[in-house]
Amino acid sequence: MILPPVLFAGLAALFFFGMQRENPDALPSALEGRPAPAVQVTQLADKNPFKDSDLRDGGVKLVNYWASWCAPCRVEHPHLETLADQGITIYGVNYKDKPDNALKFLEELGDPYAALGADANGRMALDWGLYGVPETYVIDGKGQIVLRFAGPITEKVLESTILPAIEEARSR
Repeated sequence: MILPPVLFAGLAALFFFGMQRENPDALPSALEGRPAPAVQVTQLADKNPFKDSDLRDGGVKLVNYWASWCAPCRVEHPHLETLADQGITIYGVNYKDKPDNALKFLEELGDPYAALGADANGRMALDWGLYGVPETYVIDGKGQIVLRFAGPITEKVLESTILPAIEEARSR
């Protein structure tokens, strides 16, 4: 007789504390504040792949997971080009894609990546805790993850989330 009210109170408390998070819609990331996991990409055609040392070169950069078959990746692509035009280094990880399709995607929409590689089997994505594409990580100059953002970068996300994270990474 007492068990149902106790279970209800426990569930209500769980929901209450869950709603008190800064952004209840944001997916949690165990990697924020930690060093970026190892880079394990293969070369995509004649594109230069990036490596671990590129993430620790002293500058702020983004690591962006994308795929040609991903419709939201098309939505965010102009915003990535804007960031690249502003001097932000972006490393691309082409996720579980066919190389020809990936290259056509970049030929059609432009290539904002300073370097990129393919993660054909998704091994690197597992290590990075990828939920799906697109997904973007802001990395500080020491190779620490400042922000993990799951979903497409829209104008609103760019202004309210990505640019503030880039500023935070610069101030470290």
